[in-house]
Amino acid sequence: MTTDFSDTYFMRQALLEAQQALAEEEIPIGAVVVLDNKIIGRGHNQTERLRDVTAHAEMLALTAAANHVGNKYLAGATLYVTVEPCVMCAGASYWAQVARVVFGAEELKVGFRRFGHLLHPRTKLLGGVLADECVALMRDFFALKRK
Repeated sequence: MTTDFSDTYFMRQALLEAQQALAEEEIPIGAVVVLDNKIIGRGHNQTERLRDVTAHAEMLALTAAANHVGNKYLAGATLYVTVEPCVMCAGASYWAQVARVVFGAEELKVGFRRFGHLLHPRTKLLGGVLADECVALMRDFFALKRK
């Protein structure tokens, strides 16, 4: 699967969400859910603010998208996320039956691919979209935390 203009555009929207997380001193991960070339759900990490370990960007974006369409299934939708989803978020995308998952930065420690293929069998995966920008945001965040 190759990257096209819309993948870059929607990943930039996910990066805006990640910037919002950064402004709130959260780990800067952002996500958007797109259906028919329209954003139907947005989210950014809010685990600290909500004191909820499940308040990942993907989970919040998937919930917003499901509320938007009035259905728990998001067939035909694409989840764009700035960092490779964790096992929990990959599982949520499985149950939501999203058509595609597109991520920016690889997550070598806790990314779902480390644990096997956890996406729905029909879900397509594309990684590395705007990876340099996504990696830089994470690197800068953790560099500040270590000071």
